[in-house]
Amino acid sequence: MRDLAAAYARTVPGLDAHSLMEGLDGISLTFMPMGDRDGAYDPEHRVIMINSSVRPERQRFTLAHEISHALLLGDDDLLSDIHDEYEGDRLEQVIETLCNVGAAAILMPDDLIADVLRRFGPTGRALAELARRADVSASSALYTLAEQTRDPVIYAVCAVTRLDGEDGEGPRKELTVRASSGAPGVKYVPGQDTVIPSDHPAAVTLDTGLPADEDSYVPFRSGRRMPARVNAFAERGRVLVSFHLRDDKAGRPEADGALSDSAALPT
Repeated sequence: MRDLAAAYARTVPGLDAHSLMEGLDGISLTFMPMGDRDGAYDPEHRVIMINSSVRPERQRFTLAHEISHALLLGDDDLLSDIHDEYEGDRLEQVIETLCNVGAAAILMPDDLIADVLRRFGPTGRALAELARRADVSASSALYTLAEQTRDPVIYAVCAVTRLDGEDGEGPRKELTVRASSGAPGVKYVPGQDTVIPSDHPAAVTLDTGLPADEDSYVPFRSGRRMPARVNAFAERGRVLVSFHLRDDKAGRPEADGALSDSAALPT
């Protein structure tokens, strides 16, 4: 699916909405209110529909996702292989995952990722740059960058969340993990809504706006910690973070007492 989508991206003149559509003969594009749905592809009427009310970067990723649906339906061999292996709800899940892979390959080609990593290394700044240059959400960029990173690194998008207080206290605001993913070989990552302690470099970066690059740790919901080099970059009220693990800690959940309740990488 990645190769199919990347090959398609090389045939179009640009990555704006109308340029992306030029490789699809006879398929039209329309923007319209779609409620909770981001978009859809109707193969019978050969039209891609995009929700006109969602953020522009979300519209763009959705368009690439729906183009991937069209590419997949046009590849009889790949489609046959998928139907041979899966059925029912699992088939639909696999198709959606493959179309996300295709969307990432269209909008974030390998040469762009390689250039970002060459210039900035596996850092929070690299995550910000990839999202900016590809014009996608930081969460979309996060999974693609993690997949292409060869060092034992965890990436996270963190933002302020309003949490319920304890023991009758009023609600409080905390910096929490919104999304996270690890490079190949990293078995555990902090789960969604993991609180970042106020003295952690990522929290300090949010308060000051100044980038951080220092030895610290990966926090987990249990309160346990994994030693890591932390690189944090503040942008638009959120913090983009990389945790560079020591090689001997990347796949060991009990290293330094860490990770007993952490979230495993999605498959």
